[in-house]
Amino acid sequence: MTSPEIPRIPSVWNSVDGLAYGGDYNPEQWPEDIRLEDIELMKEAGVNLLSVAIFSWGLLEPTEGNYDFGWLDDALDNLHGAGIKVALATATASPPAWLARKYPEILPVTAEGTRLERGSRRHYTPSSSVYRRYATTMTRVIAERYKNHPALALWHVDNELGCHVGEFHGEEDAAAFRRWLENRYGSIETLNEAWGTAFWSQHYASFEEIIPPGAAPTTLNPGQQLDFARFNSWAFIDYYRELLAVIREVTPNIPATTNFMVSSATKALDYFHWSKDMDVIANDHYLVAADPEREIELAFSADLTRGVAGGEPWILMEHSTSAVNWQPHNQPKMPGEMLRNSLTYVARGADAVMFFQWRQSKAGSEKFHSAMVPHGGRDTQVWRNVVELGEALSKLRPIKGSRVESRVAMVFDYEAWWASELDSHPSQSLQYLDAMRAFHRALYLRGVTADFVHPSADFSGYDLILVCTLYAVTDAAAASIAAAADGGATVLVSYFSGIVDERDHVRLGGYPGAFRELLGIRSEEFHPLFPGDSVTLSDGTVGTLWSEHVHVAESAGQGAEVLATFTDYPLDGVPAVTRRPVGSGSAWYLATLPDSDGIDALTVSLLEDAGVTSVIEASAGVELTRRRAEDGSSFLFAINHGKEDVTVKSDGDELLSGVRFSGVVRAGAVAVIAED
Repeated sequence: MTSPEIPRIPSVWNSVDGLAYGGDYNPEQWPEDIRLEDIELMKEAGVNLLSVAIFSWGLLEPTEGNYDFGWLDDALDNLHGAGIKVALATATASPPAWLARKYPEILPVTAEGTRLERGSRRHYTPSSSVYRRYATTMTRVIAERYKNHPALALWHVDNELGCHVGEFHGEEDAAAFRRWLENRYGSIETLNEAWGTAFWSQHYASFEEIIPPGAAPTTLNPGQQLDFARFNSWAFIDYYRELLAVIREVTPNIPATTNFMVSSATKALDYFHWSKDMDVIANDHYLVAADPEREIELAFSADLTRGVAGGEPWILMEHSTSAVNWQPHNQPKMPGEMLRNSLTYVARGADAVMFFQWRQSKAGSEKFHSAMVPHGGRDTQVWRNVVELGEALSKLRPIKGSRVESRVAMVFDYEAWWASELDSHPSQSLQYLDAMRAFHRALYLRGVTADFVHPSADFSGYDLILVCTLYAVTDAAAASIAAAADGGATVLVSYFSGIVDERDHVRLGGYPGAFRELLGIRSEEFHPLFPGDSVTLSDGTVGTLWSEHVHVAESAGQGAEVLATFTDYPLDGVPAVTRRPVGSGSAWYLATLPDSDGIDALTVSLLEDAGVTSVIEASAGVELTRRRAEDGSSFLFAINHGKEDVTVKSDGDELLSGVRFSGVVRAGAVAVIAED
């Protein structure tokens, strides 16, 4: 049950005029008079792209083999009549009750052996052969029916794969896991070596003895856990490919995607690995209302999405007009925040802005989740915001297809994320994103845009490369990073990087294993800090979370310059920040997690070392990003999240107002300048 990779369609996905604008449309929830009103409201808002039929299997096939497409036929015809394009879903994200009742084996099983029942959504395992058979049949029926419909612009395959349930422990999942392992390792002896099963008498005589890592007396085999994470990510992409194969057969020229959930909080799927199967990257992202710097997390997630997309324009498939319904306290967005949020995604590479959902539901689990048309209808601030955003996006047609500029790379690897947060590590407080988000924040506040890149990426063109907590790394990736420094880049490696190989085997000889030679240092022992504890460095920086016993290499010409040392017992005088010249570049090491002032000061030093400056000179507190088109024209986004006006030294026409840019961005406002 392995589906082959399917080549991407080389055509442009975005067939709408200008940037795409819309959301999830669920006409099945409403009577005909509301559906007709929807069309008029969509015209008023400037909507030109909608996702349709995502959770409609139960109505499209109310009983097995009996289909009812009347409402969907009407919906697509009405949308086409209004000039609105459709991202048509396969309707497979939530199996109907009759299917789960007839075949309970399709339901997910947890690590504790609990079967998750129907009555919610996403209640299936991607490894179920029965579910795949029914899902591919449903996909084929929909594809055949609408293959020539003029509204069809994009296929929306399933929905938010990996959401709610990211790992599966049923019998069919276990069998699929064993097949995956046999394909990966070839022999049980190779697996035993990779997993280190000589420890704790975990040796296997055959693949049939292996089960998914579940509830156990104590900590589980880390190699097994890491491979199980890889398997679960693969199981979903294999399922996706099976549905995609049907779509390609029936509609070979219609591009397809599925909506990712790239953010600082989701790690179930390796989206970098997935990206080559998508004709265009689509992403869902939601703010955490309680985060006082939520606009910075938004920028982080948008930059990461652009990284997964390889720098190409992407689709923001879902975000919210105002409050969501699934956080502990669901506050609405503040005045102007929805416009700023939406244009931040655009500034960071999105060529489509879409929402969940078009019309706010009157029943069901998400009835209090905001939408483009709220419960209060047209006479609401949310609706006025929706119309305002549509007008703004219509004025940004010139930026379509342009790309975000960046000379800074942040190395990001989902496998390193999984591996770094396994149990039995030096500190359970260590989080993969801690240092990465801290440096991204410092860059953001200085008007410097960062690209997220996979360790296997081409680093040419980047002047500053940040390698944060890259706990697991291959020899090839480590060599590529070292070559970038030798070629002129400034490379920073943080604590707990290069420690193990891709099998989670420690690289012997001292930490940080894969990067010792590059950095010219060796660490003999970790000294993780207890929660609330801190260390002070000789330059006044306060560090938290981590410290370690670092030695500078003694070989002539191999050692690093010590820029700061620890000052606290028992590491007083021990290097904490080092820099080593490498070829025409440099390699820095950071042995703790500095506070915000320390991160900012270090970021300034790194930017100076790399010769990287802000996008443009501006007042503090304004978010700056630049997109550049193939013809060389550039567009500066200046987003003021603050309560005071800010100045930006840029000349050109301001696209949203249609007048010459004055050099001032008002409090809470956005300026998009077509630069001279």
